[in-house]
Amino acid sequence: MTFPELLILALALGTDAFAAAVGRGAARHCPGLRVAAGTALYFGIAEAAMVLLGFLVGAASKGPIESIDHWVAFGLLGAIGARMIWEGLRGESPGDPADDSPKSATPMAMTLTAIGTSIDSAVVGVTLALVGAAIAVAAPVIGVTSFLMSLAGVYLGRGLGPLLGRKAEVFGGLVLIAIGTRILLEHLGATPF
Repeated sequence: MTFPELLILALALGTDAFAAAVGRGAARHCPGLRVAAGTALYFGIAEAAMVLLGFLVGAASKGPIESIDHWVAFGLLGAIGARMIWEGLRGESPGDPADDSPKSATPMAMTLTAIGTSIDSAVVGVTLALVGAAIAVAAPVIGVTSFLMSLAGVYLGRGLGPLLGRKAEVFGGLVLIAIGTRILLEHLGATPF
């Protein structure tokens, strides 16, 4: 996987966290740097940790499924992408803290929200192991990208509201489907896009 492909993948994975951060920013009257950076830190760490966890699971199971790994990668990325598109069109943002009550901002609530938005990263981590991607590069790139997207999301949420997050989620789903299709076509000998 090339670095531009990895960056596109990181952007697609960061859309769930971005959507949740937009919701958090929309719920805050005037989010300060502390709130924005704290929110972004939760999401960035969760994304990197989940992709690493998924990679470890994928690496452990690579041998038995090596002959069909391209189909598995295509299926996993396609399913995640389709779910993201479905949720984006339905107007749901996974893990979106809808209110600004103290309960929604507790460390436990933020941790659960961050894990909830990064489940897709664990599945993508499995895929990265199957295609032989360098996890030492992939996990930090995905984590930092999610951090930056979440940071921007908190600030954008104040002015733009949750609508932007849903559109980003649909786009992210389309990107994941495209990456899965490219992996499949490459393994089938077709010229990938």
